[in-house]
Amino acid sequence: MSKCVHKGCGKVFTDSEEPCVYHPGPPVFHEGQKGWKCCKPRVLTFDEFLEIPPCTTGKHSTVDDTPVEPSKNTQQLAADLQLAAPQPVAAPVAGDSGVPRPTYSPAIAPPSNTASPAPEESESDDESLEIPANSTCRRRGCNATYDASASRDEENCVHHPGQPIFHEGSKGWSCCKKRVLDFDDFLKIEGCKEKKKHLFVGKGKPTGEEKVETVRNDFYQTPHSVNVSLYLKKIDKNQAKVEFSAKSIDLDLPTTDNKRYKDTYQLFAPIDPQKSQFKVLGTKLELTLAKADGTSWPVLRSDDKWSGERIQIGNAGRA
Repeated sequence: MSKCVHKGCGKVFTDSEEPCVYHPGPPVFHEGQKGWKCCKPRVLTFDEFLEIPPCTTGKHSTVDDTPVEPSKNTQQLAADLQLAAPQPVAAPVAGDSGVPRPTYSPAIAPPSNTASPAPEESESDDESLEIPANSTCRRRGCNATYDASASRDEENCVHHPGQPIFHEGSKGWSCCKKRVLDFDDFLKIEGCKEKKKHLFVGKGKPTGEEKVETVRNDFYQTPHSVNVSLYLKKIDKNQAKVEFSAKSIDLDLPTTDNKRYKDTYQLFAPIDPQKSQFKVLGTKLELTLAKADGTSWPVLRSDDKWSGERIQIGNAGRA
């Protein structure tokens, strides 16, 4: 048996023709956001990053063919960011036609709601639960694969109990001192703590459904729409319900891990329910709210605090 080295796969395989679902691009870490160059989802925490679903189907491989992201110096990075940043609309100057030019408003920070705290990891597996074949140890830095023929009393789990740290290009763990520059080298940093037995499944799901009180959200806007991200992992696509009305949104979002988030958002300004839509992704819900009157939104919800300032979007007057 061989272990696939493709990013996002890591399965043990015997058939080289077996389909492999993986990330062909390198990881991208920028200004706190984490993702893969080959697909669009961007998240904030390392655990969410590891759960981004692979985007490409190919064949397993024991040779890592992920392209290396070329390094850039600080000046080049600053130039790229300045070119990519949306430019504000200025009032027309003499000789200008005075025709309004559309622009995008920057993302609104801080978010309306704080993130719900991440649940603590179990210390050991529930002995009543069956461990699926080829399961991987859930402790960070271990990556051991379950072997049904081996005695669990002889398992030795070497892992990182701390959190990943990414700072100014260096990568490491809060529980030990080693720092590296390359992401592959980061994944190979040997664990610094030992435990008897691996953690493959953790504890069983609690009886009853867990209610999620709040979820973090942020948004950006164009002259015609407000684009919202609600960060909730593992939303059940088949059961999720989002109902749009002129001044509010009703949300009912069950997850595949026995949780549910329900809320009604009273919006800052009216929307067109028929033109508004939503999309369920691996770590969040994306909403596209069609503006009914083209006004600028300083906040998402009508009861959110704001400074009283509005962002002008593409409505410059004539000189």
